[in-house]
Amino acid sequence: MKRLYSKFLTAGLAVAAITNFTACSESFLDEDNRTAYTTQYFETSQGIQDLATALYGNIRWHFGYEWAYGITLYGTDEFTNGADLTAEPWNTYDNRLSSMDCTPATGAANKNCPAVSALWDQMYYGIATANIIITYANRVDDESVRTKCLGEAHFLRGYNYYRLFAQYGAAVLQLQATEGVVKTFTRATEEEMLNQVIADFEEAYKMLPVDRWRGPGCWTKYTAAHFLAKALLYRQSERCSDWNSAYPADTDLNRVVSLADEVIAACPLSADYNSLYAIWTGTDCKNEDQPEILMSCQHSESAAGRFGNRTYNYFTPQFSNFSGGWVQRGQYIGGMDFQRCRPTEYAYAVFDNVNDSRMWKTFKTVYGINHAVAAPDYVPAENKPALGDLGIAFILNKKDDPRFQNEDTYGSYGRAGKEHTFVHPESGKWVPNVFPVYLGGKYVMNTYGVSGNTATSNVFCGINKTEDGSRTAEKGDAHRDVIMARSGETYLIKAEAQVRLGKYQEAISTVNQLRKRAEWKNGENREFYTDGSMAFLKEYGGDADNSTADSNTPKKNKDYSGKILTNREAFKYSFIQQSTYYLSTGIERTTEPSNLQIASYTKLPDEDEAILATIGVSGDKDRLINFIMNERTRECLGEWNRWEELSRTKLLVKRAKLFNPEAAANVADKHNLRPIPQTFIDQLQNEDGTNLSDADKAKWQNAGY
Repeated sequence: MKRLYSKFLTAGLAVAAITNFTACSESFLDEDNRTAYTTQYFETSQGIQDLATALYGNIRWHFGYEWAYGITLYGTDEFTNGADLTAEPWNTYDNRLSSMDCTPATGAANKNCPAVSALWDQMYYGIATANIIITYANRVDDESVRTKCLGEAHFLRGYNYYRLFAQYGAAVLQLQATEGVVKTFTRATEEEMLNQVIADFEEAYKMLPVDRWRGPGCWTKYTAAHFLAKALLYRQSERCSDWNSAYPADTDLNRVVSLADEVIAACPLSADYNSLYAIWTGTDCKNEDQPEILMSCQHSESAAGRFGNRTYNYFTPQFSNFSGGWVQRGQYIGGMDFQRCRPTEYAYAVFDNVNDSRMWKTFKTVYGINHAVAAPDYVPAENKPALGDLGIAFILNKKDDPRFQNEDTYGSYGRAGKEHTFVHPESGKWVPNVFPVYLGGKYVMNTYGVSGNTATSNVFCGINKTEDGSRTAEKGDAHRDVIMARSGETYLIKAEAQVRLGKYQEAISTVNQLRKRAEWKNGENREFYTDGSMAFLKEYGGDADNSTADSNTPKKNKDYSGKILTNREAFKYSFIQQSTYYLSTGIERTTEPSNLQIASYTKLPDEDEAILATIGVSGDKDRLINFIMNERTRECLGEWNRWEELSRTKLLVKRAKLFNPEAAANVADKHNLRPIPQTFIDQLQNEDGTNLSDADKAKWQNAGY
């Protein structure tokens, strides 16, 4: 099992504390939990090595609570809020998103609204830890160990400064270990911030080994190369246009291509997109150690620490509310229906729903009936569904599909609480909850929610990248790792650099290599679906049966005789390894391969041309950068970096206004940066110990806040 128990010193910019984090694997360091470490211990050879191991714990923070999606996915073109409004200000950009943490007293829906200070504080905790290693690493006698520890420290410091720069712009550069409470700081420029990121990644690139010397999840030379390429690409992006003329574009961008080529050669794509997220068979399973995965946040059932993996809560629609009782939730369903991240119309429309397998290996389109409910009287007896039949079906159709121009083809649509007549054309069964994306040429997915308010709909087709059937409690932590970087994204980094170099057809060739994997393969069953729920039972591909399999369901699901179902029974009824592919596309059944290859940069796929026309973009460079943003959605939907990519390219405002109705009214240029936390600014002092004036405090804040 993966476990590492370490006590290590962490210090923010204004505080110092000793904190317990855990991370990584048995092949790292399997230590006894120490309870009394002093600062001096971390200045010893063994202390520095322990501290380097514990660096991996800092990244667990990113996926512990609501900030996981709030600061990375909300307010973009891909996701908006569901009916739950916990992190709403991050999506709507209203005046609650300010330098002060939003609380119920200041308008938050509840006390879990992501704090604007959270990322700032946590990144500086990690930076302070890295600084201790960098400052005292010369006390490690073994040169090989010393170099690796330094590489890890430079990588984490670079990564944390990258996140700070991407979110806040100009911040504080702290590059030496400090003692005590420090209250006097200088704000670095954005140029200085990003250059430090690049310098740290350069050091990590030189020092980290090519192998995963600690085991799965260990940062390598290729992890550093990927992020160094991202940082250099950032320097040549629109966010840096005010100052980047001092850095020759050709030099930076050609280096990006070279680094990307190095990563791509050493860390090849997995053969099947399904293996990255959908085929997850249990804690520490083999798919968590694929060469494509460059960085992951590690979790396991035995790992202690404050921040567990809570990401399984955020991408699932609120089926327990809208399904009319036909589909009940429990740990046997891989995701909790907290309905935080609702895909926008753009997130569906950007896919070629016939030829791109990524759509069907990402979206969870069906749930089986796992609780006996009497069908309405208007449903004919021969059409009444039973346990295990479809309880929820999402139809991912296209706007111009002639079968959905009215409700004549299959009947009417809706949720169980409202009369509708849809009967599945293959099974002949009435489906209690059935929702198309488009009807009559109009986007309707957001109209079926219980509230009737399209801005807070709890009905949507969610994505499966965090599903976890290993949980042993309905609301327990997940045990699967979270992928933070992979070489699939490296292709897109390379392609964008090629676009910025004016090598447009070469960029298309690079993207075509990535799209090749997304094509349906000869003989592949296009309707097959699976996700990490499969880990619940061995017979479905899990590594072992869940320990709660034979316990009664937490919601007391029943069969038609009144018997309470076990989790095993409910899982078998609800987990249907089949999608709505053929219903959604209307094509004849086939096992022929598909083709996603693009012949020329002058003629992009129909989905892209429609999106580019909506944006109103022209010129080869701008068209292709937006195309790569579209391809990022198809390849990396929900992978925790969308806001930063749109901010980097200054496409955030335009694309959010066009594709995120809940963000459109308020999003403005100032939102390309986050506000500097007031909690930090208010603690600052002058060198003589006096407090800053209001005018001096204002200089620390980003424009518009």
